[in-house]
This record gives sequence, structure tokens and C-alpha cells, in this order.
Amino acid sequence: MDPDRKTAIIVGVLFILSTVTGVLSVILLEPIVNAQNYFTTVSANENQVIIGTLLELICAGAFLGVAVMIFPILKKHNESLALGYAVARICEAVPFIIGVISLLSLLPLSKEYVQAGAMDDSYVLPLGTLLLAVHDWTNLLGSMIIFSLTALILNYILYRSKLVPRFISVWGLIGVPLMLAAGLLDMFGFLNPFSTIWTLLSLPLALQEMVFAVWLIVKGFNPSAFDSSSARSDTNEV
Repeated sequence: MDPDRKTAIIVGVLFILSTVTGVLSVILLEPIVNAQNYFTTVSANENQVIIGTLLELICAGAFLGVAVMIFPILKKHNESLALGYAVARICEAVPFIIGVISLLSLLPLSKEYVQAGAMDDSYVLPLGTLLLAVHDWTNLLGSMIIFSLTALILNYILYRSKLVPRFISVWGLIGVPLMLAAGLLDMFGFLNPFSTIWTLLSLPLALQEMVFAVWLIVKGFNPSAFDSSSARSDTNEV
């Protein structure tokens, strides 16, 4: 198999993997961490919390995998932006890892709280609230704000290089400000996550990413884009 075709398939699979694991982690974790008595709920659902955090780690790992695999492709068209995309994806993964650590730190605290009902609530509850806040904020920064930046860089390169049909990259460029708006409105408390408006703002870019992933798996990158890139390189050398 052609190396570029193989890369396209791997990148497409990694995009889908990041989305699937991200969605599953939300399904598993949100009912637990948003419960009124979250200490009791977290303690009673330890395995579900661990599975949810592992899914978040896999999601972060998929971000890094995409950055590593697609970098040589993007580098042929714009080395500076390709490097910027790789760095941005690393920055996207870091908050997820911090969030996972904070949520896992809540596990022993919740178990101790349940087992020793005489614990000082004035100490335990603020600490638990802080750990949950770290998880929520890191997820918001990673999955909404920084993700919008990575999508902007990627779709700009795709638009200029024609590695995929331009309707895909234009779709992504339109979806970026909508996703960013959802993240910022959420950050400043004007929207609740998963509200109707939040979902409508986030959906275009989320769907575009899946269309892009499927296109890479089924069709791959446009071969003529590599030919034009080689031609430009040869011209510069002359």
C-alpha cells in the first residue's frame, strides 16, 4: 500500500477513535460527577470512573497520534503551519491529562469520605469541588478552545493544499468560529454544556471532522496535491 494512503487511513481512524472515546467518556462520567452527592456517587461507581478516565486518556493519545502521523503530509505544503498544528494538538492533549489526574484524585477522597462519615466537610467538600472544577475546566479548554485552534490550522492547510475536496475544508473553516463561540460562551457562563444552542454551535465542526475522517479512510489524500507540492519544490530548487 502507498505510504500516503496508509497514513490517510491511520489518521482517519485516529480521528474517529478520539471522537468515540470522547463521547463515551462523557456518557460514563457526566451522570457521576454532576450528581448532587458526588462523593457517594463517585465512590459507588469507582470502576465506571476509571473506565471513563481511561477513555479520556485514549482520546488524548489519539490527538497526539494524529499530530505525529499527519505532520509529514502537512509539512510538504507548509512546514511552519504543520509544526504549529502538531504543537497545538499537544497543547490540546495536556489539559485532558490534567483533568484525568484530578478526577482520579477524587476517588480515594470520596472513598475515605464515605467510609469515615465523621470527616470534616469544611475540608473535604471544597477540595472535591476544586478537583471537579479542574476536570471541567481542562475539558472545556482542551475539547472546545484549543480544539478550535487545531481545526483552524488544519483546515487552512487543507484548503490551500487541496489534500481533500475544498468543501470539506471550507465546512471546517465555517465550523471553527461556531465551536469557538460555544466554548467561550460556556467559559463565561452564558451557555450550559449540551444545551440546545451549545449543541447547534458545536455540531457543524464535529460532523465535519467525522466526514473528513471517513473521506481519508475511503478516498485518502488527493494524489494531485502531492504532485503540485513536488513541482513547487523542484521549481524552488532550480
